[in-house]
Amino acid sequence: MIWIYSLVSVAIISLISLIGVFALALKEEKIKKISLFLVSFAVGGLFGDALIHLLPESFEKLGLNLGTSLLVIFGILLFFVLEKFLRWQHCHEIDCQEHVRSFAAMSLIGDAIHNLIDGMLVAASFMVSLPVGLATTLAVIFHEIPQELGNFGILIHSGLTAKKALLFNFLTALTAILGAVITLAVGSRLEGFSLILLPITAGGFLYLAGSDLLPQLHQESKPSTSLWQMLLMLLGVGIMASLTIFS
Repeated sequence: MIWIYSLVSVAIISLISLIGVFALALKEEKIKKISLFLVSFAVGGLFGDALIHLLPESFEKLGLNLGTSLLVIFGILLFFVLEKFLRWQHCHEIDCQEHVRSFAAMSLIGDAIHNLIDGMLVAASFMVSLPVGLATTLAVIFHEIPQELGNFGILIHSGLTAKKALLFNFLTALTAILGAVITLAVGSRLEGFSLILLPITAGGFLYLAGSDLLPQLHQESKPSTSLWQMLLMLLGVGIMASLTIFS
């Protein structure tokens, strides 16, 4: 029964990645217009997720020590190297459009790792008890909605169509199922592995939000647009904070 509960739960969580389907009713031009605001929301969500959830949990589980801090720095450097590789592969010009698209790939990589951890956490929780598993599933669902909305906006802003953004978002969400299967198959022996991924993911999210997404927001300098960007960033942080307060 643990397998059924776990796999059904992570399947539901994966379907949340399709929340951007509502955008299909809008024209492509309209979607691209609002994508910059969704990127603002994503910046707040990524910073909030890293600083409010992932880092505190990393230090709680792994200890407030040099090793945990180095794993965060490793995550930042890992995403830096990955982005360098993606740019070298596609373009050698400074102003190449592939530079804009590279942070979409970075977002997908970070999201895939994060979903893998979520799947591991959900399965591990059901191995403890049914109530703990259900509580963890609800927490992940509430957490995934703002994250997937922001990620969808990033993909649209990078030049993908709404249909392709939905497809890639869904494919990365499926790593949650992989994470659950790995945990259920191997059990507690992988507990340390999933914990190590927490600070690495936090570092990756900090790099993505600060290095790639924030500079994109500076392309718009109108006071009214800047105000909306700030409000949406605060909304992203606020939602992440509320998940901690009310969980």
